[in-house]
Amino acid sequence: MPAERILVVDDEEAIREIVTSMLHSQGYQCRQAASGLEALALLNSGERFDLVLSDLMMADMDGIGLLERTKEKYPEMPVVMVTAVHDISVALAAIRNGAYDYLLKPFEREQLLATVRRALENRRLKLENRTYQANLESLVAARTEQLRAAIVGLERSYDITLEALGDALDLKDAETEGHSKRVTAFTIAMARAMHLPDEHIRVIARGAFLHDIGKMAIPDAILRKPGALTPDEVLIMREHCYHGYQMLRKIPFLAEASDIVYSHQEKWDGSGYPRGLKGEQIPLGSRIFSVADTLDAITSDRPYRPSQTLQAAKIEIEKYSGRQFDPVVVELFLSMPDQIWDDLRGEIEKKNNPIYKFGYSAAASLTT
Repeated sequence: MPAERILVVDDEEAIREIVTSMLHSQGYQCRQAASGLEALALLNSGERFDLVLSDLMMADMDGIGLLERTKEKYPEMPVVMVTAVHDISVALAAIRNGAYDYLLKPFEREQLLATVRRALENRRLKLENRTYQANLESLVAARTEQLRAAIVGLERSYDITLEALGDALDLKDAETEGHSKRVTAFTIAMARAMHLPDEHIRVIARGAFLHDIGKMAIPDAILRKPGALTPDEVLIMREHCYHGYQMLRKIPFLAEASDIVYSHQEKWDGSGYPRGLKGEQIPLGSRIFSVADTLDAITSDRPYRPSQTLQAAKIEIEKYSGRQFDPVVVELFLSMPDQIWDDLRGEIEKKNNPIYKFGYSAAASLTT
């Protein structure tokens, strides 16, 4: 199988060389371009590329311009944007324009390689899906119905897997019951309000629903302890983020969501755990989840206090904007109609609704 080819675009030669060296070490073949125009010429020359890794700010043609031209002509080829601009609106604009992901300078080698691997795997799946869809068109009507039933069954199996994981956690930690469903719906509502692509929202939703799954690895004596935890027990409890990540990262359809599970206790100012990530180092899905999680915690009954009002939650979340929470996510949350949260809570509490799939569809219908 030929090595995957990556086009590295940056107007700084030193950065191109460093990135190319990192990629070569993993067996990727690379070509370099010093501008968007040069990159476009290489793409149009007939050379085969599997991925474009492009700087955002360049003379002549910037990264967004290259992204637009590339997605127009090569829609299946993923583009990862690299930027030194720490502004979430810039990154969101790139994703809305079709970028697969973005990296913030300076980035670590493992961060680059992990993003490249995910992007290339995404491309492979899309190409396989396109080939599969083309083959489907040649099937007779009877086979089409058979396939439809198989796809429905596969999607349902995903839902059942997620429900089973959630139910298993509920049995171990009764305090989480209902929380994962509500916080998933709240997270989806905010992600939709950001106009993120559906495929990104699905990943974020899975991460939100399974955020506490690592607690299954925490000893019952600590997880169910009625009193305050000792400092050593607190450290063990905090390991649930890593345990959850380890559980999910090997499951193909949950691999991307595992990053959100790993980072869901990080804080905007870097005071969170387990890695002390700061600002936009924290995955966007985790930053959205953090606000949704606090919203549900404040507006739900707890053994030590009754539920508080939505207004109390809004005041608390705004108070910690820029410390615990991403200010952009907080601003978006505060701008959303109050009725959304009551409607979602009411719908989630209805009986006989599939847990994960319903949370997604409920948020979709109420925030469209």
